[in-house]
Amino acid sequence: MIHYKNPLLVLGCVPQWEDRILLCRRAIEPRLGFWTVPAGFMENGETMQEAAARECWEEALAVVEIGSLLAVANVTHASQVHVMFRARLLQPEFAAGPESLEVGLYTEAQIPWGDLAFPSGEFTLRKFYADRAAGREDHHFTELTRPLKS
Repeated sequence: MIHYKNPLLVLGCVPQWEDRILLCRRAIEPRLGFWTVPAGFMENGETMQEAAARECWEEALAVVEIGSLLAVANVTHASQVHVMFRARLLQPEFAAGPESLEVGLYTEAQIPWGDLAFPSGEFTLRKFYADRAAGREDHHFTELTRPLKS
């Protein structure tokens, strides 16, 4: 018998409404109480875009239209690959799902940069804002080889 242990895919998005983005404060470990973009593990039978939209609904009760690929982070220490998309909120309606303590819309200046849950989320947000300032929608790749310090 051969047993394969392969990396897991984490899918998420940066949901935008006007000049603000939707962030979630985590109600679960790891990183309970810290902020993140809506994201989670991909399930069998769904596309990456479907997974990103589902995670947004589960964590923030928000309906989004998934846009272009934004960032891919190889999180080698956790055997994960994080794939993030740009997204557009279809309505400014949202609420905390069971995995979130609170959710809200934030401008770039309001983002709690020091309280972000994961380096992949910070990488994604920084690239999102750099692209927006430059009027581009580039794809960004990084490798995160060490865990976040608590």
